Amino acid sequence: MSETYWGLVEAAAETHPERVVLVDDFGRSLTNSQLRYSAASAAAALAERGVGIGSVVSWQLPTTLETMVVMAALARLGAVQNPILPIWRESEVRFVTDQLATEVLIVPGRWRGFDHSALALKLAKKRPMSVVVIDHDAPITERLRLPVGDPVGLLAPPTSGEDPRWVYYSSGTTAAPKGVRHCDRSVIAGSAGVVGMFGASNADVNPITFPVSHIGGAAMLAASLLTGMRLVLFDTFDPVLTPKAVAAQRPTMLGSATPFFVAYMAAQREHGTDPLFPYLRGCVGGGAPITAELGRQVRETFSVAGVANAWGLTEFPVVTSPPPDGEPDVLDHTVGRPVPGVAVRVVDECEREVGPGEDGELRLKGPQCFLGYVDETLNADAFDADGWFRSGDRGRIDAGGNVVITGRIKDAIIRNAETISALEIEGVLAIHPAVT
Repeated sequence: MSETYWGLVEAAAETHPERVVLVDDFGRSLTNSQLRYSAASAAAALAERGVGIGSVVSWQLPTTLETMVVMAALARLGAVQNPILPIWRESEVRFVTDQLATEVLIVPGRWRGFDHSALALKLAKKRPMSVVVIDHDAPITERLRLPVGDPVGLLAPPTSGEDPRWVYYSSGTTAAPKGVRHCDRSVIAGSAGVVGMFGASNADVNPITFPVSHIGGAAMLAASLLTGMRLVLFDTFDPVLTPKAVAAQRPTMLGSATPFFVAYMAAQREHGTDPLFPYLRGCVGGGAPITAELGRQVRETFSVAGVANAWGLTEFPVVTSPPPDGEPDVLDHTVGRPVPGVAVRVVDECEREVGPGEDGELRLKGPQCFLGYVDETLNADAFDADGWFRSGDRGRIDAGGNVVITGRIKDAIIRNAETISALEIEGVLAIHPAVT
């Protein structure tokens, strides 16, 4: 396996050049060889703007083919790329670009009623920063809406997978967003873990309806390059229209959070008794817990085992996951076992490791662990004396080795001297008939 993200692109293009790796809801697609060529051409255009190894490039883009190509192009150049959530506005984008001293900001022009280009140009007036606008209002054609250049003159791609190449911001439990540094190796490790747990292959079709500016976006593209799994990209999610568009792509997997599964089940009820997703082999949850009741509903609606709740953090993507065909009790009540290469232990308030069935803070070690925070003053509290990452999540490990999440360390609610988990309250509200 390649140590670098661009190495994955190269390897996929060399071994399976004509395999379709990316599809979008506009009917466009890219093969492995087309992804490599498009990314190299976009990299050449960005290099003309001065982007190279170590350049800090922030991008705030929706889930489209263009975004995946930009991701690969920046990996080709060895830039430090900083994906920003599309829903963030001036205060968050200013904070991030100021803290990172962003050199180039790539935005979609106007998207979903908001003028991202106007915001980017406003911020660029206050500090030196080049702005690249991808016109998402332009007519959809086979040609990607990206700047292009001649890749012949590009310098050699980076060869180290250990250097900082990605910065993701997580709101966490502090007032200001926390910048999380990753290298190619840690992103690829997270991807490889989920590939092994889900048994992903080139027979799989996986719709991506979440913002790829989450770390899951880079992990899913890497998983696709590693296995040949086809990703189908949706830049917006309409609870009525999108499930039908997803069904037309013959998905083998569905995800990832409660609102999506609710929409998929509603679409199935409207469709009738014939399966809307006849090729489905599993459902995967991520980003937020899926309740046992919702898992039961998914199991009965789609005749699958349930929802495999994967657990991960921006700092440590893909810690655990059950297999999508696991036992209902494991799927409904746990987040599965640690993926290969990851170790999880439970520590009490006195920093003592506790045994199976006992609650405490979940501490983590593994190759997908982040390099540290942009604000280095946060690093001392992030790791314990033995080098384990403090997840901030409470939980336990059951007799079968599965991890059970019971809440956040800082989310406990004290009532009448009793500790109540905010996570449990959220779970009750999520399935209450009076909550819509």
